[in-house]
Amino acid sequence: MENLYQQHCEACKLGAPVVTDEEASQLLLKVPGWKRSFHDGVEKLIREFHFIGFKDAFSFTYKIASLAEREDHHPSITTEWGKVTVFWWTHRINGLHINDFIMAAKTDMIAKLSTEP
Repeated sequence: MENLYQQHCEACKLGAPVVTDEEASQLLLKVPGWKRSFHDGVEKLIREFHFIGFKDAFSFTYKIASLAEREDHHPSITTEWGKVTVFWWTHRINGLHINDFIMAAKTDMIAKLSTEP
């Protein structure tokens, strides 16, 4: 089976099922560092990434935005001095879908590549 970061988002139709608790627990094992959390009444994946300053944080934010456009799946991103918080969830179903875990894995790969010398 492909790694999550190698997969691509599938079109998600209104009414598609959210992942089950069991599926989410298994998928979370593949994206360590992410957690499931309710935010604004919707279950989302959330993770904070830390950087030396604002320029690095902003550069990372831009890379995530570019990824989101390519995959046509968009997060909520908060960029601060030295920190970026990313929320993934599927707007159409108001919850978590496999796409969110794929995007979390892709985000982790970008973070890894952004911090390598």
